Amino acid sequence: MNIKQKTPLLVLLILSSYFVNAQQFIKDKSINVQVGYGLSAPYNSIDNIADDGFYAQGELVLKVTSWFELRPYAGIILTSSNGKNLNNNPTFEKAESKALLLGGKARVRAPIPWVAPYAEIGIGTSIGKFETLTFYDNIDQNGVIYHIPFSLGLELGKNNNVDLGLTYYFQPNVQQYVGAFAVGLTFPLNS
Repeated sequence: MNIKQKTPLLVLLILSSYFVNAQQFIKDKSINVQVGYGLSAPYNSIDNIADDGFYAQGELVLKVTSWFELRPYAGIILTSSNGKNLNNNPTFEKAESKALLLGGKARVRAPIPWVAPYAEIGIGTSIGKFETLTFYDNIDQNGVIYHIPFSLGLELGKNNNVDLGLTYYFQPNVQQYVGAFAVGLTFPLNS
């Protein structure tokens, strides 16, 4: 394993130790579970392709303030190609991911009851099989790569316990990104 492959694991270890030491700053803890329609697409494509599949993720929500949360997560993305582009024409291009997603994110949210918009960013690792086949790239890789998660969405309900969002994981090592349109529920943990 080279230094590029070890960097995401080192970052996750540092984030994990920070979360353990940050317990005195945490106001509330909860669990968020999301399920959605997964997609994967290459960075470069001549046929405008996006392969679809399944996405699921669980997060430990560590509320620091009413507007800032830390969110370690574990999830899964499973996408496969149907051999067609977005216009339903045949294509040889594809971007498939079958991976476990691990990492940590920070969420900034507007603390508004009923409809609270949010944005989040972080760093993590994808463990699995990745295939990006386009006019520009021919990548078939198994193993561990880093990703950069980015999400936009809304927390809905009186207590903001329903999550509706678009989430993306940029995977530069395999020249593709995966994402999902997901719906989630948040369950408070007893302190």
